[in-house]
Amino acid sequence: MSSQEEILSDGRFSCVARDPRFWEMPEKERKVKIDKRFRAMFHDKKFKLRYTVDKRGRPVNYTSTENLRKFYALSESDSDLSESDSKELTVKKKKKKKAQGKGEADS
Repeated sequence: MSSQEEILSDGRFSCVARDPRFWEMPEKERKVKIDKRFRAMFHDKKFKLRYTVDKRGRPVNYTSTENLRKFYALSESDSDLSESDSKELTVKKKKKKKAQGKGEADS
C-alpha cells in the first residue's frame, strides 16, 4: 500500500491536503453548544428512549441520551452552573434523607 506522503505528493491529489473542505473538524467545534434552558434534556425521562435494535436490525443496548451527549454540549458558562447545581442537589438530597431518618427514629 502507498503511504500517505506518496498519495499527497501525487499531482492528482495534492489539492486535497490544502483544501479546507477535506480537513477534519476540530474537536471543540463538533458539538452544538446549548444553554441552560435545554439542560434538562440530558437527564429528563421525556427525552430518554431505549433502543434494542439499530436501523439494520442488529441488537444494541444504548439510549438516546448517549446520542444527545455525542452531538450536544452545554455552553461553558452553563456547564459550570450545572456542576454547581448538581452538587447543590446532592447536598439537599442528603439533608432530606437525614431529616427523614431522624423523623422516623423519633416516632
